[in-house]
Amino acid sequence: MKFAEHLASHITPEWRKQYLQYEAFKDMLYAAQDQAPSMEVADEDTVKRYYAKFEERFFQTCEKELLKINTFYSEKLAEAQRRYVTLQNELQSSLDAQRESTAPPGLRKRKTMFHLSQEERSKHHNIKDLKLAFSEFYLSLILLQNYQNLNFTGFRKILKKHDKILDTSRGADWRVAHVEVAPFYTCKKITQLITETESLVTTELEGGDRQRAMKRLRVPPLGAAQPALAWTTFRVGLYCGFFVILAVAFVLTGAVFIRNENVWPLVRIYRGGFLLIQFLFLLGINTYGWRQYGVNHVLIFEIDPRNNLSHQHLFEIAGFLGVMWCVSILSCLYSEFIHLPMQINPLVLYGFMVLFLINPFKTCYYKSRFWLLKLLVSQCCIKHDVFLNVSY
Repeated sequence: MKFAEHLASHITPEWRKQYLQYEAFKDMLYAAQDQAPSMEVADEDTVKRYYAKFEERFFQTCEKELLKINTFYSEKLAEAQRRYVTLQNELQSSLDAQRESTAPPGLRKRKTMFHLSQEERSKHHNIKDLKLAFSEFYLSLILLQNYQNLNFTGFRKILKKHDKILDTSRGADWRVAHVEVAPFYTCKKITQLITETESLVTTELEGGDRQRAMKRLRVPPLGAAQPALAWTTFRVGLYCGFFVILAVAFVLTGAVFIRNENVWPLVRIYRGGFLLIQFLFLLGINTYGWRQYGVNHVLIFEIDPRNNLSHQHLFEIAGFLGVMWCVSILSCLYSEFIHLPMQINPLVLYGFMVLFLINPFKTCYYKSRFWLLKLLVSQCCIKHDVFLNVSY
């Protein structure tokens, strides 16, 4: 992957303008090369003066970018340190309250190590909320660490390109003198914060089980394409092949063989299910396009970075439901031959879709289905609250 695409895949829209403008620097170098006076029509001193003025402007722009990056990094680091202290205090307060509630009545003490306001105490009122808070905080630390590494890589690459185009070593000298001693690169506090967070979560929230703590905290490399799964790809092809064959059979049946007009109002019931299948398939195409062009949709749309479906998984689900849809509608059309009531077929199909969604067993993308159910329930509750407020 090209560096510009790799950079784009790691950043959210909120942070994009804070990164080194790699493409702008590259265009600046190419423009200077194209606009340089030719040796055939200008003397050597003119060419040298042109490149000297360009380098002066180029390095001034580099200094401005470096100052912006250092300032932003310092602000985010200070914010992360304050957030870590707050989470530490909330965790200690929660653990103290838990120990006090489980202690014998005679040994209970109404004393805590940290003095927090009632608003701060209610922010993360139980251990489950604290686990989620530490998980999100850890993700922000990883983003900041990526910010360090990617900006240094950007400076190194653009200065190397500068030296190659202008046939000089001043770019490498500037990097050593300015970038390699810059606070955003030399500061190792973010690494220390990551280590301390891992240790705290392991000892206090996961009972010393480091493997379980790391499973909760760590995320896949941001923007990394998910590996192609052989069996998933096979199932996608299988379901899509079945769907095409069954869809052709449905069209031929409806156009040639079925003359009973009473069947079409029932067939219209299937349109809603087909729209859902179409939506999943188009969502898979969008996801594939975003990954191909380095758009990190997981961060942009605030999807769980640890558990999310790739385009292959979406195609698989759409293909599987599409096959079920075709089988059900063909069963509806041929109901008089298979001796099943016509009205039961759409009921079975939509009942199957609902069961597929609420299936409590940890199969068929359980975590993604559970995330969707929680989202739907929360949206329904919000709509209900809004309706009640409007009514009163």
